[in-house]
Amino acid sequence: MASTETTGSSKKLRVLLIPFFASSHIGPFTELAVSLATARPQAVEATIAVTPANVSFVRSLLQRYENGSGIPVKVATYPFPAVDGLPRGVENLGTAAQADAWRIDVAALSDTLMRPVQETLIRAQSPDALITDVHFMWNAGVCDGLGVPCVTFNVIGAFSTLAMRHLLGRVSSSEPEVVTTIPRFPDPEIRVPTVELPEYLRSQRKGDQSTFDRLYAVQGDCFGLAVNTSPDLEEHYCGMYVGNGYAKRAYMLGPVSLRLPSSPEADDSRYTDWLDSKPSRSVVYVCFGSLAHVSDAQLDELALGLEASGMAFLWVVRMDKWSPPERWRERVGGRGMVVTAWAPQRAILGHRAVGAFVTHCGWNSVLETVAAGVPVLTWPIVFEQFITERLLTEVLGIGERLWPDGAGVRSTRHEEQEVIPAQDVAPALTTFMQPGGPGDAARSRVMGLAAKVHAAVAEGGSSDRDLHRLIDDLMEAAGVGAGRTTI
Repeated sequence: MASTETTGSSKKLRVLLIPFFASSHIGPFTELAVSLATARPQAVEATIAVTPANVSFVRSLLQRYENGSGIPVKVATYPFPAVDGLPRGVENLGTAAQADAWRIDVAALSDTLMRPVQETLIRAQSPDALITDVHFMWNAGVCDGLGVPCVTFNVIGAFSTLAMRHLLGRVSSSEPEVVTTIPRFPDPEIRVPTVELPEYLRSQRKGDQSTFDRLYAVQGDCFGLAVNTSPDLEEHYCGMYVGNGYAKRAYMLGPVSLRLPSSPEADDSRYTDWLDSKPSRSVVYVCFGSLAHVSDAQLDELALGLEASGMAFLWVVRMDKWSPPERWRERVGGRGMVVTAWAPQRAILGHRAVGAFVTHCGWNSVLETVAAGVPVLTWPIVFEQFITERLLTEVLGIGERLWPDGAGVRSTRHEEQEVIPAQDVAPALTTFMQPGGPGDAARSRVMGLAAKVHAAVAEGGSSDRDLHRLIDDLMEAAGVGAGRTTI
């Protein structure tokens, strides 16, 4: 049991959290806010700050974590600045048109646009500590001026963030045939084609490199760094942050979502009732997250591949304008379920009928599939996802690439991506899912990891200890509240 020795003032530690403008960031930040407040409700008060268009998403998450005694997290707002070319009210990458997403990224990194509204927010809130997304580099300086500790929170795991850091300025060419080895990583050697690297590493623009050099310098000067991961999942990489001098203090807090009970919503039964009708480990779950834009031609081939596989499937797909091939729904019938809105991914992955997850390798999805013990077929699309794929397939061994190496060009640039044909999708699914096949071996490994990450967030586990250590360190630095907690 955790016990708290109280010394000095009984004032609560007031923590302000500011996430980047994407649901994949706002979600973990909200979960961290709830985790902080519920870990020591008498000692910590958490506030999450978002722009007006993102408030409804935060409140929907908080409702899901309602436990009958209210949610001890406040929501604050600050204005999203006017951005040339970006429609008013578009304040999240998930709601931005594909052609406009870069405008949100640029605004988020802009001292001119974003710093004034965030600095005004921080000064008005007057927190005892700030937890900020890595994009907002100026917040460390604002905190220094106020004399409060600033912690950056990485919502992406250690493997991918460290790989990108080690590759900065080391990519010699953007030609498709060039393969880059990630330097200063332990075995196994990780090699990534240049076309599968994030744009800022490929472009070799001096402005991009200087921005990230500044970001890393600020991160090193901050009070500490928190990461949504567990050493049980990334044991060879978590120690690099402090060991290599990248951070003064490091806190491995993940998976933060596992700390929180999720209340089922009325609509969840729509999916679980359908899954209840399927045999154990027979369903392929397909989802590419909230940000990925997939071409209509690729969606057609994926639909036909799912049909040809003969497998039962639950497919979450963004269908802004796309519609399935003619008579496809009739041919598939009750074997497939297509979801065009938000779906309760944790509940779906946790269902006994799900046997594999075709994933874009977004970090939140990785943590959820590991926690559920479900093996993966990887289909990365953007940014760090191709790097994360190597962690899953080459380091952890909990899945395989859906499209084999050498079958065609995959790329972080939409225009360079080749369409993965249905005749490659279908056999990949059937081979992975067959009894005694590669899916069974991957499942054995991921179920072992599932037990470890659940233990990490349980009372006294590594992530639980780091969460309490973070609270203790912030209290000591801010000079408020209780003393040390012993686990």
